[in-house]
Amino acid sequence: MNTVLLLGNEAVARGALDAGLSCAYGYPGTPATEAIEYLLNTATVNNDGAHCEWTANEKSAFEAAAGASMAGRRALVCMKHVGVNVAADALVNTAVTGVRGGLVLLAADDPSMHSSQNEQDTRYYAKLAQIPLLEPIDVQQAYAMTIEAFDMSERMELPVIIRLPTRISHARGGVVPRESQAQNAATRPPDPTRFILVPFYARKHWARLTAKSSELLAASEQSPFNSYRPGTDTSLGIVAAGVAASYVNDCLADRDMDHPVLQIGHYPIPDRLLLELTATCDRLLVVEEGAPIIETVVRHLCANGGPEVLGRLNGSLPRNGELTPDDVADAVTGTRQPRPLPPAVPGRPPTLCKGCPHIRSLAFVQKAMLGFPNGQVFSDIGCYALPLIPPESQPGTCINMGASISMAKGCRDAGIQPVLAIIGDSTFTHSGMPPLLDIVCANAAVTVVILDNGTVAMTGGQVSSSRNRLEAICGGLGVSPAHIRVVQPSEAAHAANVAIVTEELMFDGPSVVISRDPCIHDVPAKGAQ
Repeated sequence: MNTVLLLGNEAVARGALDAGLSCAYGYPGTPATEAIEYLLNTATVNNDGAHCEWTANEKSAFEAAAGASMAGRRALVCMKHVGVNVAADALVNTAVTGVRGGLVLLAADDPSMHSSQNEQDTRYYAKLAQIPLLEPIDVQQAYAMTIEAFDMSERMELPVIIRLPTRISHARGGVVPRESQAQNAATRPPDPTRFILVPFYARKHWARLTAKSSELLAASEQSPFNSYRPGTDTSLGIVAAGVAASYVNDCLADRDMDHPVLQIGHYPIPDRLLLELTATCDRLLVVEEGAPIIETVVRHLCANGGPEVLGRLNGSLPRNGELTPDDVADAVTGTRQPRPLPPAVPGRPPTLCKGCPHIRSLAFVQKAMLGFPNGQVFSDIGCYALPLIPPESQPGTCINMGASISMAKGCRDAGIQPVLAIIGDSTFTHSGMPPLLDIVCANAAVTVVILDNGTVAMTGGQVSSSRNRLEAICGGLGVSPAHIRVVQPSEAAHAANVAIVTEELMFDGPSVVISRDPCIHDVPAKGAQ
C-alpha cells in the first residue's frame, strides 16, 4: 500500500482503525489530542460505523471503552499522562476484571513539561496494573504496535498501554498501512461475574491477574519489539527504550561504533535479554525517556559485582527533561562535546489571545478582590491560568483540574476569607462538580467563577461538555438560584460585574458567577454537534 505521512498520534489512530476499531473515547490534552481528532476527521470512521467522541473526563472515557470491550468490541482510549491519574481507578480495576474485545490506552507522556504540570512516566501505571506496555521507536512502529496491541489485549485478556512521549506524538513520519480488518461483533459476556469486583469475585480475578505474570514476561522475551544486537566493543553495553533508542542508533552509526545494544519496546522488562547483556559488558549505559525505570532494574541486577551502570541516576544523562541526541552522544562517548550556543532569542511566554473574553473576566475578578486584601484566589488548568506566569504574575494557584474549587474550600475551612475559585467551563464539568457539591453540603462561603467560553480552547477548540447547561448543573448541585449569577464580560459591564462578584464574596454561603462569552476564535469541535 502507499505510504502516508502521519503524526505519531495519528499513526496510533490509523492503526486502531486498521485493527478493526469499533469505539474510541478521549479527553483533549496536549500532547495526546490529535489521535481523537484524526478519528473524528477521517471518513473511514463514518463509513465503517465506528463510534468516536470526546468525553467529560479521562475516567469516563476509559470506562466507556471498558464497556465497549465488555461487549466484545475493540476500543481505543486516548489521554495525556496526567489524565491517566484521573482514569487510574478504572485502569487498575479493568486489569483485574480483564477484557473481551481489545482495549488499548494511548498515553502521551510529556518529558520537559512542554504543556503539563509534571513529567510523570506512564510505565509506572503499567507496572501497578500488571499489564503490558508498548513504547515505539518511531511513527511507523507506533502504527504497527497499535495493531499488535489490540491482538495482544485479546490474547492476554488485558488492557494494553501504548506510551508515546511528545517527540513521537508530534513527530511526522511515513507509515505503510496494511489492509483494514473487520470489526468484532457485539456480544454479551458469557460470564457476567467476570465484571463484578465485590470481594468474593474480586479475589478470584486478582489471582488470575497475578498468575499471568510469567506469561507476560515470556511474551516480552519473545517480542519483536525487544531485540538484542551483539557488538564487538563490549567495553560499553547500551540499554535503550523508545525514541531514545533511535538517538542511540544514530549516534553509533555516525561514529562507526559497534557496542552491544538491547532495545526495549515491550514491557515488562525482558529479564533474560537484560542478563545476557550484563554478562558480557564492562559498563552499561541505560538510555530511556522519562523516569529511570529500566536503570533502577539494571542497577539492582548489577548491585553485587556487576558492570558499572551509567544513566540518569549517576549524572551521565540529565536527571530531568527529555533527552536530546547530543545528550546521548555525550553519554555514549563519555565526553561532553563543546557545541555552539543557539542565538539568543528573547523569551516569549504564552499569553491570552488578543480579544480573549478571559482578559475582561479576570480584570473584574481582580478588581473585586482588591477590596479584600486578606482574600485568596485559586485558579485552575486552562487558558485562564496564563496570567499566573510572567509578565502578569497575578496571584493564584494552578495544581490540577478541579483543584481550584477543592482548595478554595479547604482554605476557607482553615480560616481564610473570602476565597474565590476560577475555573473554565470544560474543566468544571471535567472535575469541578464534585467539589462544588462538597461546598454546597458544607454550606461553605466560597465563590466560584466559571469562565464559560463554550470550548476547550487550550487544546484546539473542542466543544465543551458543559454545552450551555452550567446554570442547570449548578442549581442541580444545590447552589441557590439567587446566587447563580450570569454575566457578560464586556468593558461596558465591568463596574457592574465587579459589584456582582463583590456581593457574592460577602455572601456567607456557596455562590457561582458564570462569565459567558465565546472564545475569540470560536473553533468548533470537529465532528461533534
